Amino acid sequence: MKQAVLAPSILSADFGILKEQLLETKEGGAAWVHFDVMDGHFVPEISFGEPVLRCIRLMTEQLLDVHLMVTNPERHFKPFAEGGADSITFHLEALPGGAGSYGGERNLEEALGASRALIKELHDLGVKAGISVKPKTPVEDIFPLLPELDLVLIMTVEPGFGGQKYIPESTERIQKLRAEAEKANPELWIEVDGGIKTDNVHVVLEAGANAIVAGSAVYGKDVLGQTKAFMEKLGKA
Repeated sequence: MKQAVLAPSILSADFGILKEQLLETKEGGAAWVHFDVMDGHFVPEISFGEPVLRCIRLMTEQLLDVHLMVTNPERHFKPFAEGGADSITFHLEALPGGAGSYGGERNLEEALGASRALIKELHDLGVKAGISVKPKTPVEDIFPLLPELDLVLIMTVEPGFGGQKYIPESTERIQKLRAEAEKANPELWIEVDGGIKTDNVHVVLEAGANAIVAGSAVYGKDVLGQTKAFMEKLGKA
C-alpha cells in the first residue's frame, strides 16, 4: 500500500488569504489539494468551479484532487482537466442507474457501464480516475471497477456540508474495500472524506485508507501547525 497523503479541502479555507494557506499546507507536508465541486442539485450546496481551479494551479504544484459532487459529471471532465486537475472523482450515484440525482429505479449494471465509460474518458484526458460512494451505497457495488480505477473516495459523512461527524460504520466499509483492492488493484488510492481529525485519523489509516481529506480540521487559526500535526499521524501509519 502506498504511503498515506494528506489532501486538505479548500472548502474550509479562507479565500481572502487562499494562496498563503495553500503554501502553509504545502510547507506542512500536504501533497494534495482537495477541490470539492458542488452544484446545488446532486448536493444542496454550491461551491466553486473550474475558473477557481485554474487560479489554484498557478499557486501550487501540489496534486489537484477534484471531487465532483454534481449531476452530469462528464460535462465537467475536459474543463477541469484542461484547468490543471491531476485527479477527477465522480459519484456512482450521479450516473444513470445510480438512483441519485437521476432518480428512478436503481440499476447497478447500468451504473457500472456508465462508470466504465467515464473512467476511460478521464484516462484519455490524461488524469487519474476516481469514483466516490455515499455512506448508504454498498461499497461492494464498485468492486467490479477496481482494476480500472486509480482512486476510490469513501464518503464518511453525507456529502455536501463541511464540519460533520465521522460515521463509525465507515470503518468497516474501508476495511472491505482495502481487502478487495489488495486482490484486484494493490496500487489503488483509498481516500476518505468527512469528520477526519487528528484524534481519529488513526482509525481510517488502520482500516486501509491512504489519502486523507480534512477541511475544517486543517483550515483554521493555525493551518501550518494543523497540517504538521496530521502529517505526524500519517507518518506513523
